[in-house]
Amino acid sequence: MNFLGIREPRAAIGKISLDELQPTIGQIANGIATVIRGKSALIRDFLIGVVAGGSILLEDLPGVGKTTLAKTFAQLIELKFDRLQCTPDLLPADVLGFSVYNGKDGQFTFRPGPIFCNVLLIDEINRASPRTQSALLEAMAERQVTIDGSSRPLPTPFLVIATQNPHGFQGTYPLPEAQLDRFLFNLSLDYPDHESEVDLLYDPETQLRIPKASIVSADQLLELQRLVREVEVHRDIADYIVRIVRATRNHEEIQLGCSPRGSQMLFRAAQAAAFVTGRTHVLPDDVQHVAPLTLAHRLVSKRGSHLQHFSKRSLVDKILKSVQVPT
Repeated sequence: MNFLGIREPRAAIGKISLDELQPTIGQIANGIATVIRGKSALIRDFLIGVVAGGSILLEDLPGVGKTTLAKTFAQLIELKFDRLQCTPDLLPADVLGFSVYNGKDGQFTFRPGPIFCNVLLIDEINRASPRTQSALLEAMAERQVTIDGSSRPLPTPFLVIATQNPHGFQGTYPLPEAQLDRFLFNLSLDYPDHESEVDLLYDPETQLRIPKASIVSADQLLELQRLVREVEVHRDIADYIVRIVRATRNHEEIQLGCSPRGSQMLFRAAQAAAFVTGRTHVLPDDVQHVAPLTLAHRLVSKRGSHLQHFSKRSLVDKILKSVQVPT
């Protein structure tokens, strides 16, 4: 147990092969699919982001299941889960925690905020003020927070799943580029297909029946993330990744392209995509699949930094067509 009462996973649980842990991914996917129906492709992309060890931003209209997806995942993993509902009056101390003076012993006692957990769901992150949004930057990049001049490490593993309504909704603050750059993926749930929505009419409480029992331990999740880092990436594939990212910096429609962090995250996401598929090496198809999810939200278009996300994805698609694929 650490100072927050969270059980820290063992540093190593022995070498476990891909074949042994591969069914675990399917179990998580099936658990989510019992609640989020008709979204198998989205669930797959969501799990790619999870095993890659990155934070995920879910952006779409209210009522399509963003929060339900995050809550269902957190319940399926044996981790400490906390939720933060963002409002314009939310303060950084409400996220990070604060020190309280104890008059009996004359000492300050630190009371940790909700960020000291394994999975933090930040609901409607773009309703928080820019000051509060900036409090998350250090946590998402370095897995620690600095409070009252002292650095405090966050539990392992640590994952942020944030939801936001599309820019332009009443009472929203656009996320700055530095904040968006901390997210591995920006995913969109979109509306359910016709049949799934019809089924929902007959079973309106589907999203209330989130599984109660965890099926994956913290150790297993850490081992999944470790195995992802061992997926082989040929030098030609790494070169392909860098050429794609560098093309975003020279495109005529893009004012600000992806940073080296974008290269690193695309590299890791491609490894995770190969891993989820069951392969121990990355193919160009893996890079092409995750590139729009990883890069689009990092771009600043010359037509406006807050261009619709699907339009930025189309820019990434153009870049993918213009960069030669390694053979």
